[in-house]
Amino acid sequence: MAHPVGHGHGHGHGPGPRRAGLTAGAAALVVVLLSVTGTLAGRQAAQLPPTVSPGAATPSPAATALADGPTPAPTTSAPSSGAPLPAPITHGAFAGDLLIADRGNDRILIVNSQKKILWRFPGTGSLPPGQGFSADDAFLSPDGKTILASEEMHQVLARIDIATRRITWQYGHYGRTGAAAGFLNTPDDAYPLANGNVTVADIRNCRVIEIAPDKHIVRTWGQTGVCRDAPPFSYNEPNGDTPLPDGGILITEIRGSRVVRLDASGRVKYDIHVPVLYPSDAQLDPHGNIVVADYSNPGAVVSVSSTGRLLWRYGPASGAGRLDHPSLADPLADGTIILNDDLRDRVILLNPKTGRILWQYGSTGSAGRGADRLHIPDGVNLIPPGVIQGL
Repeated sequence: MAHPVGHGHGHGHGPGPRRAGLTAGAAALVVVLLSVTGTLAGRQAAQLPPTVSPGAATPSPAATALADGPTPAPTTSAPSSGAPLPAPITHGAFAGDLLIADRGNDRILIVNSQKKILWRFPGTGSLPPGQGFSADDAFLSPDGKTILASEEMHQVLARIDIATRRITWQYGHYGRTGAAAGFLNTPDDAYPLANGNVTVADIRNCRVIEIAPDKHIVRTWGQTGVCRDAPPFSYNEPNGDTPLPDGGILITEIRGSRVVRLDASGRVKYDIHVPVLYPSDAQLDPHGNIVVADYSNPGAVVSVSSTGRLLWRYGPASGAGRLDHPSLADPLADGTIILNDDLRDRVILLNPKTGRILWQYGSTGSAGRGADRLHIPDGVNLIPPGVIQGL
């Protein structure tokens, strides 16, 4: 979900090429409660919160929200970043199921809140001859019948039929990068649209494209190979391309740590700096604020307003709550966050106000393939109840 700076990727050997590097300043990512008074508009850079001096008291990881929208309920106190967090709730923490791209295990899982595996891919005969599988993201189609996976290491997108567990459509040339028609270069966050098209952030080609089922490109955001932040004309290594309900799109740019919102006609609604070292896959919360993961170690999740104002930040520097290269933070209607914590081998449900982990799938920092185990989970998608029949 995030990255192309760096080299090579091997399961269990750290982040892949889209996420490597840019962690030298990670010590600055501490948990901070801010009372933010200034508004940072447009292209003015948002300021990173201050670091904690050696020996000083560590602020609570609870997040205080000072949104330009509705004011949330007062936050409660939370453990310090160095203290162990309460044990996660083990079941019943959310409605629906979770689709997890378990990249290090070369598989996709669907699990419920009781941690039961309901579906998995691939199986025997699932893949084209001579191909492996390693999805870094996977999203359910609007009709609930297929899953669209991006395989950035293999340079392809794959549409998977849930009923047959077979790949029914593929875009890109397996194992080959390029910028010509039919080629991709580090594809990330492939989203299925209701009209049957797909969008994808083509990171190293510095563009976002929309692809029809017949594989022709129907729309391009940016210019192929022009890697600079000058929306709507060009983008600097986009790794997120979240479709929005109004027909617009939310683009995350790695270089410069920027998030750009475009309307349905492609006009820029805002272009803001976000206070993270390595932004990954920005999303909108129900109030229209931006939630973005910081793909670093220690990692973080931040929320900012549409003017760039920092609303809250979660990012313990140590302890059970510390994040290691989180790549997608998906805000839910109740204010909690579904988050994949890639290199701690877990997916968590987080209350950012209290700093409490409410639910977890995977054993923290312990990669595995058995029950309640993951290995570099690189993508997550919440599936509402009843969307997929027969699971």
